[in-house]
Amino acid sequence: MNRELTKTYDPKGIEDRIYQKWMDKKYFHAEVDHSKTPFTIVIPPPNITGQLHMGHALDNTMQDILIRFKRMQGYNALWQPGTDHASIATEVKIIEKLKEEGISKEDLGREGFLKRAWDWKREYGGRIISQLKKMGSSCDWDRERFTMDEGCNKAVTEVFCRMHEKGWIYKGSRIINWCPVCNTSISDAEVEYTEQAGHFWHIKYPLIEEDGTVSTTRFVEFATTRPETMLGDTAVAVNPADDRYKDIIGKKLMLPIINREIPVVADSYVDMEFGTGVVKITPAHDPNDFEVGKRHNLPEVNILNDDATINEMGGKFCGMDRYEARDAIVKELDEMGLLVKIEDYSHNVGTHDRCKTTIEPMIKQQWFVKMSELIKPAVEAVKSGDIQLIPKRMEKTYFNWTDNIRDWCISRQLWWGHRIPAYYCDKCGEIVVSGGMPEKCPKCGCEHFTQDPDTLDTWFSS
Repeated sequence: MNRELTKTYDPKGIEDRIYQKWMDKKYFHAEVDHSKTPFTIVIPPPNITGQLHMGHALDNTMQDILIRFKRMQGYNALWQPGTDHASIATEVKIIEKLKEEGISKEDLGREGFLKRAWDWKREYGGRIISQLKKMGSSCDWDRERFTMDEGCNKAVTEVFCRMHEKGWIYKGSRIINWCPVCNTSISDAEVEYTEQAGHFWHIKYPLIEEDGTVSTTRFVEFATTRPETMLGDTAVAVNPADDRYKDIIGKKLMLPIINREIPVVADSYVDMEFGTGVVKITPAHDPNDFEVGKRHNLPEVNILNDDATINEMGGKFCGMDRYEARDAIVKELDEMGLLVKIEDYSHNVGTHDRCKTTIEPMIKQQWFVKMSELIKPAVEAVKSGDIQLIPKRMEKTYFNWTDNIRDWCISRQLWWGHRIPAYYCDKCGEIVVSGGMPEKCPKCGCEHFTQDPDTLDTWFSS
């Protein structure tokens, strides 16, 4: 029987049938075979936040070419497929969907929200797998994984516990990036810097004289882009080599409005050439100030609530939104004669790449990884030549990063993700890190515990 080819190619009647044949014949399935050289690709798992895009199509096509080529060369080739729970990205998407229904995640409660999250995973995770198959991806679908399945959960918990035993993971108070809308800490990689038109507010603080009176003639002037943070100032800093300020190092200033005495400290962090050569120090709201504060044993005064309103440490401004407080503080400083001038100034402002909200550097109790140990192999690999950076001049940038890396905040105030395996004794508060609920508190013998509500940063999980 003669049949003419159609003028245009119609994939519907052909591709699904061929792909199903490949699946039925298990052409993509790999078994351990010591007679062959193994070649494995672990798919960079797509986030279950929606559907694949052109970037995924290109990336997965390249992997498919490689794995098929290796199969044809006789390797025991495995392309390991899976999807990623994408903690914050997925939670943001689900919250947006709930808003359309007039529901908040708090309305659902943790268990109800997690049920919706798993429903989301089934819908969109399944859609992504279908799209990969539609593209003809030759993954071993018998080995499909999800980053929150039982095996992955156990692995993440095990790694956390081992690193905690080594002293590489700890809970403490440090500066983190805080999103006031998503109400969670976020990583540096999730902070997107955008140029915004702002201002430099030039402010002066009066010196306190030897007799304890507040000077009406002697002031120290500086400039800031965030005048509202003055509520949390605990010092001003000058460079020890700056002759202009040598006579005031160690003396006290009066913090206006709050009326708190703060010292003048000498620290080489201060750039003598920038502005007036004076920097206000707010250890609880700036990462560099935090380090200066540690060096000089300065108190840390957090003036913000989680929603970026001023807390009780802000006195009369308590309850105000951060920008509302900014305007009120600038107005009051002007009335007091302490506002010198205002300059227009464009600068890069950190925003959350998911919700586009301006983030707040804030001191908080979180879980951290000590990077001083983890960074060593990465440094040694480049120094020894095992890893070569091209061009070689990039080594200077690389080592500048490794030499100045800060401890990594790995806890997130989210419900969707790997739960932190830390348990608090309900009686004495002792923290027990364990692969499961402890039976008894090692400190007081209590048998009742509450698990840490936070989840882990997705990058730590991976």
